[in-house]
Amino acid sequence: MFENKSILITGGTGSFGNKFVEMILSRFNPSRIVIYSRDEFKQDQMNKKFKESLPKDEWRKLRFFIGDVRDKDRLYRAFRGIDYIIHAAAMKQVPACEYNPFEAIKTNIHGAQNIVDAAIDNHVKKVVALSTDKAVNPVNLYGGTKLVSDKLFISGNAYSGGAGTIFSVVRYGNVAGSRGSVIPLFQKLTAEGQNKLPITDERMTRFWITLEEGVELVFKAFKESKGGETYISKIPSFKITDLAKAINPNCEFDFIGIREGEKLNEVMVAKDDSFYCYEYDKHYIVYPHFDWWNSKDFLTQGGVKVESGFEYNSGTNKEWLSVDELSKKIKK
Repeated sequence: MFENKSILITGGTGSFGNKFVEMILSRFNPSRIVIYSRDEFKQDQMNKKFKESLPKDEWRKLRFFIGDVRDKDRLYRAFRGIDYIIHAAAMKQVPACEYNPFEAIKTNIHGAQNIVDAAIDNHVKKVVALSTDKAVNPVNLYGGTKLVSDKLFISGNAYSGGAGTIFSVVRYGNVAGSRGSVIPLFQKLTAEGQNKLPITDERMTRFWITLEEGVELVFKAFKESKGGETYISKIPSFKITDLAKAINPNCEFDFIGIREGEKLNEVMVAKDDSFYCYEYDKHYIVYPHFDWWNSKDFLTQGGVKVESGFEYNSGTNKEWLSVDELSKKIKK
């Protein structure tokens, strides 16, 4: 699939981009991988990291392209000759988006529209956009902008035409151990000798997904997507209090209250999406719903339609991780 192909990752210096580069080079033989982002320092760090860890011929496949998804002209230049695009760039921190709403809209919404236009006009084969649980029934601006972004990418298939660029979406929540996640925070506080860990709410639950699993879902989307699908992994849930115990078995809890725009549970598939959602062995797919769209032509073989009113919610999930299981996964 990626043999001798050119791949570009927007926001590619983040946790996902680093893991994606590792995995794609270990499994495939692309001709080049373009890291498109606006932070030259992080690009330099990433370049040095892979220069030290990769064979020279593989390291030379990496290209670092300074640019912002808000800059349409720069995207047009960067997308020339690109076969596949992963859109990971976004303003992701909920408080930052709440305090800087105009900036969040420029990056998460206008940036998404720029990518759709530039990808179609440069004849990119496929685009996979990374989404978030916060785009489902959004209660904060970050979720609202990502909902609009998802809609733009799905509708992009109508603009590209039957033989044009294929757009799909991959949705998951907070990634275990990624930059800004709670695991490094709990580990840092424990290492500093603090025995009281901050918990927003004792009822809070989350889905468990690793960076490797997130990249695998993106690979699946590139391999199978026909246009307009939203992919969601079937993964276990855990309680935040159990996560704290897994990191520090003797810890006490300091309940600090739910933060602005935060949810008790992660929702990946809303009840209203159940009418267009199909279950597969290891994932769900929500298909698009438009009068002009015949989803039956796009269904992946083997899918079973979920029941009406189905909701994929970390608080009502069937699979759960115990404290011991969490401890083993964190150590791994």
